[in-house]
Amino acid sequence: AVHEGKVVSEQELTALLQPLLAQNSRNLILFLQDRLSIDDFTYFSESYGNKNPFQNQVNKHLVNFLQEILQSSPSSLVLPAVDCKATEYLLNVLQESGDWKLTNVTNLNVSQLEVNASNPNLLVVQLLPLASDLKEISTLEAIAENDKIIGRVTMDLQERGINFSVIYTAVRPSRISRRTDVVAELRRQLMAAEEEESSSYPPLNVTIGNDTCILFYASNFSLKANNSVLIDLTNATFLAQNVDISASECTDSNTTLSLKYTRPVNGISSLEIRFLMTNKFYEVSARRWSTLGSVEIVQDGDKLAKFIVSGISAPAEYSFHCQLVGTSNLYPARLDRDPSNNEAKNWDVFISNLQIQGFNIINNQFSYASDCTGFFTPGIWMGLVTSIILLWILTYGIHMIMQLTTNNRFDDPKGPALSVPQTE
Repeated sequence: AVHEGKVVSEQELTALLQPLLAQNSRNLILFLQDRLSIDDFTYFSESYGNKNPFQNQVNKHLVNFLQEILQSSPSSLVLPAVDCKATEYLLNVLQESGDWKLTNVTNLNVSQLEVNASNPNLLVVQLLPLASDLKEISTLEAIAENDKIIGRVTMDLQERGINFSVIYTAVRPSRISRRTDVVAELRRQLMAAEEEESSSYPPLNVTIGNDTCILFYASNFSLKANNSVLIDLTNATFLAQNVDISASECTDSNTTLSLKYTRPVNGISSLEIRFLMTNKFYEVSARRWSTLGSVEIVQDGDKLAKFIVSGISAPAEYSFHCQLVGTSNLYPARLDRDPSNNEAKNWDVFISNLQIQGFNIINNQFSYASDCTGFFTPGIWMGLVTSIILLWILTYGIHMIMQLTTNNRFDDPKGPALSVPQTE
C-alpha cells in the first residue's frame, strides 16, 4: 500500500518488481509513454465532459480494463507516481535481471510481432507522446490512439494463448506533485528542482576510440512526412536507443552526426538523419566558431531531403541550445528547405530543447551553452517601446506646460476697467 503523493525511488521500485521477475511465465510488455499520471484516467473520461477515448474491444474504458486485469492477476501493483529517473533505471534492471529477448516495437505493427513463448521476452512498446509542441495531435486523440495500441497488442497475445505481464508507465509524470518537505522553500528553488527532474535521460553521445566527440539532446525529436505521417523519434533515440550511430564522423574541422532508424513507421523501411557541423576560424571575431550548416534526411537509402540551417552557431568551446528548432517560421532557429531539393518539401522537422555539441567535449559533458535567444527578447522590445511612448508623452506634456504664460496686469476695482488689445 502506498499513499497518494508517494514517490517511489529506484531501489524501492526494484524491490516491488521482484515478484514479477520471479514468475515462471516471463513474458513482459512495457508500454512506455512520454508522460502519464493516474489522474489522466479520470480527467479524460466522460464524467468530465470529454469524449471517452477508451473504446477498444479489450478496454472500452481503461479504468475498467485495469480493474479487470488487477482482479484476474495473481498480483498487482499500482503506483501513484514514479521518480523521473526510475524509468531509465527500470530498463536496465529488466535487462540485467535475466536472459531477456529484447524487442523494441516502434512501428506498432502487431501482425508482424514474433514472440517465442519458450524463452523470456521483453517487449518495449513506444506509445504516442501525450504532450508535444506540434499541436497537430491533441492529448485526447493521443490517449485514444494509445488505447487502441494497447488493445491490439494484448488481444493478439491473448489469442495466441501467451501469458504475459504488463508494465504501463512513462518517462515522466504529467502532473508534478509538490512535496511537503519543500513547501516552505522559495518558488525559484522549486522551479529549478522541477526543471532538473524533467531531464530524465542522458544525451546521446558518439564515442570514437576513447573520446566522446558528439553530444546530442532533445526533449522532443519528431518529423512529419507528407503533412500526414507523424514520426516521433524521441524515445527511440534517447531512451530505448534503438538508433544506429555508427556512420557518424568526427574531425577537427568537420563533424557529422548520423542517426539511422529501421522501420520507424509503416511504409518507411529505413530513415537516416544527418547533422553536418563545421569548425572554422573567423578573423572578425578572432576565434573559432562551430556551426550547424545543414540537416539531411535520407529515406529508404535514396530519397534525400536537404535543409539549410540558419541561426545555429556557437563558439567552438561551447555547446548550442535552443528551445525550438524546426521548419516552422515561428521558431528562433529554422531549418530552411533547400530550393533545389524537391524532397525537402515533403518533410517537417520539430525539435524542442535542442542542445548539441560537436567539438571540444570535456569529461563527456556539455560545455557552457550558447542560447539561440538574443539579448533583445520580445519582452524587452515591448518594454522599450512602451517606455519610449510614455517618455514622449511626458516630454510633450512638459513642453506644453512650459508654453503657458501668466498675466502681467490685473484689474483695479477702484480704477477704470483694464483694456487688453487683441494684439496682446
